[in-house]
Amino acid sequence: MKKWLLVLALLLTSCEQERGAAIRETNDQGGDIPAKVTEEQVYQGDLLLVNKEYSLHKEGIQPDIVKLYGHKEMVRGYALLDQTIRLSQRVAREFSVMIEAAEEDGVRHFMISSGYRSLGEQDRLYQEKGADYALPSGHSEHNLGLSLDIGSTKMEMNRAAEGKWLEKNAWKYGFILRYPRDKTEITGIQYEPWHFRYVGLPHSLIMKDKNFTLEEYLDYLKAARAISIEADGKSYEVSYVPISKDTVIYIREGRRYSLSGDNRGGVIVTTYR
Repeated sequence: MKKWLLVLALLLTSCEQERGAAIRETNDQGGDIPAKVTEEQVYQGDLLLVNKEYSLHKEGIQPDIVKLYGHKEMVRGYALLDQTIRLSQRVAREFSVMIEAAEEDGVRHFMISSGYRSLGEQDRLYQEKGADYALPSGHSEHNLGLSLDIGSTKMEMNRAAEGKWLEKNAWKYGFILRYPRDKTEITGIQYEPWHFRYVGLPHSLIMKDKNFTLEEYLDYLKAARAISIEADGKSYEVSYVPISKDTVIYIREGRRYSLSGDNRGGVIVTTYR
């Protein structure tokens, strides 16, 4: 059954201008083409919330994990701390695009110090280092394959040009600073200027504009149910759908879509022209 959605139109200006959200309420009768969403989808996708409260399901681990050292074409313009660094191949490509853009701005001393960790590796790290240093297995974003620790070969990230560039520009390429300085009470993690997470556009843009952590963004989507936004030359509609067993959603004809679970009982549907 098609549901009426409340659409909040976020009219955002370019990143060089002061950004703000003008809200317009309209009625929208959803889409035309049915698509079945299974309960398993709640635990898969780029927007999964993995933290001290919500643990990763195995189906949420990215299927394209690769050892970066063995893919020289993806390791250009930045260093690896060691030869064991792994990451989602898709995310590694997006990271390379971002690093190329940074180099055009004269910022070029990046290094990946940590990427994907298996559940077993996370458990060993937790047993060795304890709760002050590591999260239990399944509760670390490093178990996803979507997160990476980015350093500078020159100095600490909180002082480095690389850290400052990423904090200002990473959202343009779908990445967010996952644990900001002023959001510790929300994330449960102290400020980590090196830890970035891939969520993709337009989500990174909305989170940057509203100064949201991933926790806040998912709460916002759940409350709003549907938003629309122009980003990167595309017209996006983002909807939150609670999932109970198998659910049918409706996609507007002529639009592409992607799905991501939130790991909390819902799925975020992103459609675009």
